[in-house]
Amino acid sequence: MPPLEGLLVLDFSIFLSGPSAALRLADLGARVIKVERPDGGDLCRQLYISELELDGESTLFHSINRNKESFAANLKDPADLARVHELVARADVLVQNFRPGVMARLGLDYDAVRAINPRLVYGEITGYGNDGVWVYKPGQDLLLQSISGLVWLNGDADRPPTPFGLAVVDLFTGAHLVQGILACLVRRGVTGEGGLVQVSLLESILDFQFEVLTTHLNDGGKLPQRSTINNAHAYLAAPYGIYETADGYLALAMGSIPVLGELLDCPPLLAYPDSSTWFTKRDEIKAILVEHLRGGSTSHWLGILEPQDIWCADVLTWDRLLQHEGFKVIDMVQEVARSETVKLDTLRCPIRIDGEILKNPKGAPRIGEDTGRIMAEFEISGLSN
Repeated sequence: MPPLEGLLVLDFSIFLSGPSAALRLADLGARVIKVERPDGGDLCRQLYISELELDGESTLFHSINRNKESFAANLKDPADLARVHELVARADVLVQNFRPGVMARLGLDYDAVRAINPRLVYGEITGYGNDGVWVYKPGQDLLLQSISGLVWLNGDADRPPTPFGLAVVDLFTGAHLVQGILACLVRRGVTGEGGLVQVSLLESILDFQFEVLTTHLNDGGKLPQRSTINNAHAYLAAPYGIYETADGYLALAMGSIPVLGELLDCPPLLAYPDSSTWFTKRDEIKAILVEHLRGGSTSHWLGILEPQDIWCADVLTWDRLLQHEGFKVIDMVQEVARSETVKLDTLRCPIRIDGEILKNPKGAPRIGEDTGRIMAEFEISGLSN
């Protein structure tokens, strides 16, 4: 039995952060009903990250809203809002990620829904919190990466600030919301009362940087110093980085420079026995490695380093990764389907419970496709869809 089976989640959220949180709750067994506008639904349905689409909607929407039901409601219409209130009365969790004030204007803020259902756990995502000069700034991933300083950790030192190539802010914030919701559900099991869980994109991406920001707070305010050569971590010494080989790339993590010199038959590295120089002379050391590692294949260097327990790895492309036995054995891919003809290969939940992999074949819903059935099931008045 999945751990959240029997819990009902109402997902009012759009785009990525909130829907990713609701998705994880669904993966863990909760029933998730996506409440969305009848005219267009979640804007993510048309948010394309490539030209690829499925059944007229973006594959991004399909991947992040799988295993959910859809209830269409115009929250500005009193009759629809009354029906949503009936759902709220039965729900265990509500997730929303609108800008501050939006849900209050709709009569669905925490104080309003707590009056309807005191046991409800209310999960709220904002961009920058509910106070301060940034409250109404757009809560968009690239903007948060930039404002938070994250972009100064990526790329080489002679390059401009470099963002991650993924929506890391949205996805970490969604994960933090899930953590708070689960903690509040545990407390509800003791006290019987629900609660308000609040996270923001800004706080989540700052927490993501807690290691390096802690260093900055305690080292006199020094700014990150990215390596000019093969930067992979602004705060780590040589050899940390990815190096070109004769036929590919080799990742080197932390390690002793003289030991590498011996193993790789690279005498110039033996001139750096003092570990303090591995940072102060970081680019100098990396330049030696760059030149030396080009002289052999990736498999050649791995064959030398891996038996000596040196932290290193091949740098796989996705096609090579998907064919590798190391990937196949973890069984990460699942097929989800909206219908017999609308199917999508995507990734499963990364969590295992009692040794079991969590998969569900249910694809993302069409707008409002479950409205009539849900209204009948919960005996909600005005059955018309």
